[in-house]
Amino acid sequence: MLLLVTAQCLNWVFYPVVLYSSIGDYLSMAKPSPKYAGDSVLVSLGKTIRSLRVERKISQEGLAYGADIDRSYMGGIERGEHNIAVINLKKIAVQLDLKISELFEKAGL
Repeated sequence: MLLLVTAQCLNWVFYPVVLYSSIGDYLSMAKPSPKYAGDSVLVSLGKTIRSLRVERKISQEGLAYGADIDRSYMGGIERGEHNIAVINLKKIAVQLDLKISELFEKAGL
């Protein structure tokens, strides 16, 4: 069971913070892909997402919240640890005001 608590961030924008009610909730979090973590395609895509996010002055938490993706999972995406699903790429691209094809182009893919 998850508890949601509101946390105040800069500029008076509010984001939910997820508190884990048990160690089982924590252990069920996404882990880096054992097969694909560190793959050059994922690393390039992650670095591009991070640089675009920073360029647009969006926090990692803000991007994750807007894309409806867990913040820790977003961190893993930016580090090239997750073989991300197309639907999540679409959500991230929308938050960055890009098409998926533009995101791939900027990543050199």
